[in-house]
Amino acid sequence: MLELPELETYKKLLSEQIINKRMTDVTVKEEKLLNCEVSEWSKELQGREVLYIERRGKQLLFHLDNGKRLLLNLGVAGQIQYDTEGTEDGGGTASDAQVMIHFGQQVLRLHGIRQGYVHLLSAKEADQLLSDLGPELLDRKMNLEKFRMLFARKRGMLKSALVQQSFIAGIGNGYADEIAFEAALLPSAKLQELTEESVERLYHSTLTVLHDAIAYGGLGEQPLNTQDHLTGGYKSHVRVIEREGQACERCGSLIQKSEVGSRKTFYCANCQKEQ
Repeated sequence: MLELPELETYKKLLSEQIINKRMTDVTVKEEKLLNCEVSEWSKELQGREVLYIERRGKQLLFHLDNGKRLLLNLGVAGQIQYDTEGTEDGGGTASDAQVMIHFGQQVLRLHGIRQGYVHLLSAKEADQLLSDLGPELLDRKMNLEKFRMLFARKRGMLKSALVQQSFIAGIGNGYADEIAFEAALLPSAKLQELTEESVERLYHSTLTVLHDAIAYGGLGEQPLNTQDHLTGGYKSHVRVIEREGQACERCGSLIQKSEVGSRKTFYCANCQKEQ
């Protein structure tokens, strides 16, 4: 499932190409992804422009020029492709696209979406739908003191907290492991037992991992188009994800794999500690 860095990458690349461009047509092959009839959805979108794109948690929010919001949740395995009409390389094709939004000769294709949706909402409806999400750790309003207060009220295992969207928005299974490694904490470490120094280390480690992952294009497997050389670049920089049996770059011990909260987890038992 795409996480914060992957959605930030899509947001950056799409913003460079579709902002202030008029939607000329839409094609919907899976109506279940929408929150209204296809005819109504199409009528509402045709002629509209995207003013800007916002990421909230693991979702993208397209702000339209009529005040409406197009909320995109890619679900388990959804992907985005944006290229010239008729282009059928780079992964998704016109034949397997579930939803297509046309911008003249260019088309935005959404495909592979399972347990996701593409909803057209008012600003109030969008705010209500996203209200259950926790804070964004990359928000300018977030700081160490607020981070400490957030974790001071939380109990349970570190990884379980990091992936809980109502507690913190945007982090999923993979990046939780990278953050725990950067902080030298076991994913199973109990939050209530962390020292103040450990919480501060966790805060800075979270920012480091997320900023680095965004800078390198995340772990996404499908580029936006053939000109996209950014998506997926973080794969060569991971230190524990899918590295079971390989040497830890910090201490040389072997990376191990187990489960934390029923989630596949990678870590170094030697240099990651409980506190």
